This record gives sequence, structure tokens and C-alpha cells, in this order.
Amino acid sequence: MKALQIAASGMSAQQMRVDVVSHNLANMSTTGFNPRRADFADLHYQQLARPGTVSSADGAMLPTGIQIGLGVRPSAVSVILAQGALAQTGGDLDVAIEGQGYLEVLLPGGGAAFTRDGALKRTGEGLIVTSEGHQVAPGLTIPSDARSLSINAEGEVYAYFADRAEPELLGQLSLVGFTNPKGLEAMGSNLFLETEASGPPAQGTPGENGLGTLRQGYLEESAVDAVREVTELIKAQRGYELNAKVISAADQMLSATTQVR
Repeated sequence: MKALQIAASGMSAQQMRVDVVSHNLANMSTTGFNPRRADFADLHYQQLARPGTVSSADGAMLPTGIQIGLGVRPSAVSVILAQGALAQTGGDLDVAIEGQGYLEVLLPGGGAAFTRDGALKRTGEGLIVTSEGHQVAPGLTIPSDARSLSINAEGEVYAYFADRAEPELLGQLSLVGFTNPKGLEAMGSNLFLETEASGPPAQGTPGENGLGTLRQGYLEESAVDAVREVTELIKAQRGYELNAKVISAADQMLSATTQVR
């Protein structure tokens, strides 16, 4: 009886759906987090009678045929790209990205990763890094005697000193865009890696070539919609229960068959 395998694939699909929803809800407070969505596709079909098959000597054809589906499979877990709300923090190294783009960071092995988490810090040497200690490109260093910092919408970083009236330009933070940001590989810690699907990174100045701008003193909150996620959770639970009922019904039918004398 194929119903057992078909319903089992449905239960497995709904379980993955619940896993994705739980991951989204767990990251409701993660800076710059974009929720995920589980996508599914039907499995291949058993063609008992193909549509268009000649069914009689006079040339009549089957208009629909008999195609028995064999269940469901996960096709993708895609990212829902959405701008999260901006929360004011007042931190001089907190920057939120308004619009598209990612900050580029340098990994210990020498490679590059990308993030929308703008909760930046500085090391004892004054180097601007992420919360995990990864250097933020292009590698700006804040002088130890700097009284305060200013980061404008274009990413220019200015340092103010107690003995000077004019600020000093330390450099400029850049943003990176991708042709298909949904194709980035998530590696955890709010970091992403370039893949063949995402395309190569295109570095640019904030506010130009479709890239967003920077807002100092703010952080981008998680884009998770709690109401939507709870609705998805209920739908997944109902789907799981219905597939379980199919397995129960199929088991009862098999039991009835074995009891026939």
C-alpha cells in the first residue's frame, strides 16, 4: 500500500517545516536576521495510463490518464529578504544598513565573509571588528585618543579629538552586493559566504549602485514576523496530524485484509 510511504513523506515534510519555523522563532532577537521558508515539491508519478494514450481502435485518446503521485519532498529552504526595523542604541560603532548590501569581514583563514550585523566593536589596538572579533573591511583603526566617532550615511568614519576642532577622516566603510543574495551560504554567527549561486561580490559605496546607506547609532532588528510564524506552525501541525491519520487508516485497512478468512 503506497499510502504508507506517501503519508510518511508528508510527515517528514511537515517536520522540516516545523524545524524551519522553530529556527525563525529562536532568532527573533538576532540582529539583522532574515527568516527562512521551507519549499516543497511533489515527487515523481507512477504512470499507469499516460494522458493522450490511444485507448480504442477508433483512435480515442485518454484525456487525463492515470497518474499516481508518490509523495512530497523538500525542494528548498529559501531566505525571505526583508528589512528589519531599526532600533536606536546610541552606540557610536552600531551601524544599521538601510536597504540592500552587506558588510565585508575578514576571516582568520584569510577568506571573506559578509554580514548585516552592524554591532561593531574595537580591539585594544583600535581596530574595528565584529562581535566575534573578525576585522571589518577595509580595516580601519581608531586612534586611542579619539574622543568620539561619527559615521555618515556614505560610510565615512570621522574621529573627534579633544585638542582639535576639525574631525579626522579615518576611512570609509563599504558595502557589498550580490546578484542573488538568497544564494549565500549561511555559516552561523550572522555570517554568510559567497557561492556560485550568489554570484561574485560587488563592492561599492553606501548609497550608490543600488546599495543601502548606513545609520549610526542604530541596529537592524530581526525581520521575523511572530504572527506569521505561529500561523505556519499551526498549519504544519495540522498537516502532520492529517498525514498521521492517513497512516492510521492505511494500517487499519491492512489489518482488515489480513483478517479476511
